[in-house]
Amino acid sequence: MDRRVPTTGSEEIELYMRTYYSLLRSSDSIKIETLVESHLAMASSLHDRAVAAEPDASALMYSALRLPACIIQAEEILIGQMERAFSAAGYRNVADWQRVYAPGRRRRTHFNGRNAMAVFIVSRSDIDDLAPILTAFQIEWNKLYQLLQNQELYDSLLPYAEGGDVPAEEFEILAAGLHMAVSDLQRLQFLWQDDFASNLLLIGRERKSMTLRLISGSLADYRRATAAWWEELCEEVSLAGIDLQERPVYFVSSNTHSLINLLAGFARRFEESLVNYIEQFEEKSLLTEYEDLKESYHKSTDNFLYFVLRQYLSDQGSRAKRVFEKEEHRLGIHRVPSRHGFEMETQVIELGKLEAQWFDPRLGRADDLEPLRHSQAIVLNIDYPLGMASYELLSRISQGVGRLDGVYVMGKAATLNGRIGDMMIPNVIHDEHSQNTYLFRNCFTARHVRSWMEHGNVLDNQKAVTVLGTFLQNPNYMSVFYKEGYTDIEMEGGPYLSAIYEAFRPQRHPMNEIVNLHSVNFDIGFLHYASDKPMNRGQTLGAGSLSYGGVEPTYAAAIAILRRIFYNETEKLIETTFESLPTY
Repeated sequence: MDRRVPTTGSEEIELYMRTYYSLLRSSDSIKIETLVESHLAMASSLHDRAVAAEPDASALMYSALRLPACIIQAEEILIGQMERAFSAAGYRNVADWQRVYAPGRRRRTHFNGRNAMAVFIVSRSDIDDLAPILTAFQIEWNKLYQLLQNQELYDSLLPYAEGGDVPAEEFEILAAGLHMAVSDLQRLQFLWQDDFASNLLLIGRERKSMTLRLISGSLADYRRATAAWWEELCEEVSLAGIDLQERPVYFVSSNTHSLINLLAGFARRFEESLVNYIEQFEEKSLLTEYEDLKESYHKSTDNFLYFVLRQYLSDQGSRAKRVFEKEEHRLGIHRVPSRHGFEMETQVIELGKLEAQWFDPRLGRADDLEPLRHSQAIVLNIDYPLGMASYELLSRISQGVGRLDGVYVMGKAATLNGRIGDMMIPNVIHDEHSQNTYLFRNCFTARHVRSWMEHGNVLDNQKAVTVLGTFLQNPNYMSVFYKEGYTDIEMEGGPYLSAIYEAFRPQRHPMNEIVNLHSVNFDIGFLHYASDKPMNRGQTLGAGSLSYGGVEPTYAAAIAILRRIFYNETEKLIETTFESLPTY
């Protein structure tokens, strides 16, 4: 059969992957330096100036945002799934090491305070993500090292080693000496804050030479970690009287704030406190934005308040969070962190306990949603995982719940034909993991999203490709897919569809086939909002941030998902009510 699946010509990418997987089979650590040659040969779109002597500021920022700040000190990187695996390898107290976080990745990581960093992984996709990020970071570090051998440039940083801002005139000289645009160096300064000068001084003192060691990485290890996560989740929610094995479940893959903000109504209830909070900011742009929204009769302040609420909770600390969590629990919203394995929050939301009066008004009229009080259904929302972790997690969920009534996936993607902030709705996804091309009926179309977006385009009937990693793409790879009509590049769709196939059919998902999922007997919904334009240099999250601009597509997707769940569940409840009425 002529499948018309594009041949990507990605031999360099495959060589790079074979290189690090073959090296990681060693029981000892491998040097990141051994990956540099194949990394350069790959000519990644995210690191297209890797071979240049001058720093690639976009790749440096992209990498730095996805690594904890302790990467500056780290020399030894350890990766594995479970605490006991680290212990068996001789690292017996990893759980007691300092917990550290990366701004752009949710991955459980610990630092020993000196030179070792332990990273918990969920699937092989974490390796495909982490190995190129570490390699790119080391390449760019060593470029800066070479430039900082200029003694005059190095010495200019010494007065600021303990913190403090570098004066504007000196900052411009520093940027020129590092062959970086002032704006690029400013973004690096914003990331490193008071450690900006001290980090550059450390870079100037020594070349980076990290090692990487895979503690455990078999398929059995991944599945044991996922099984432990599921068991922990079930035990936690059972304390609230929830038996996931008996409940119908709507599965959602999104973030940890959108659904709860729309359902709990905190932003509206505490609007005055949030406004007082932003009035304290020295920078008045947020306050100006709020005032403009209030003056515009046809614009809602809800998305803006959700954005501020997230910052407010981050700044106010644990006391404010406890107040909100107590109210969430009353409304049947349960947050369950993964305590012993990988980093991921799960939210279990009881539809029957929610109070429609607090819903975002865009979800529908409270009176129309009143039947939901009789629902036994659960919304199970997981903080969107990376790559093959999607398959492992949804496979475990579909085996463990009473009934799967829908799978809805919201996520970021790269666009080859749109703009940052656009929404893409695919009904074809080619999966690079399985080499399958999945055809499915996406329950969402443009009309489900268009009403909630003022700025971006909504593009339905799109074709998406699930790639192996963000760095594992080059211009030739993308152009081949683009010629075949693929415009949406993301990382979770294919693995999710492989898990859906196995939840629907009595066999493991196939490989290298066209797979028709149109007859699946529950909802399948994918909504991707564009966060990157890899065909245009610099238009990636390494070059900037969605920030407040990313709020609109995020909430447009979340609103569409919740409205769909409410509609389906209300229809089921009404149907059940009529079936239970006596007949005469």
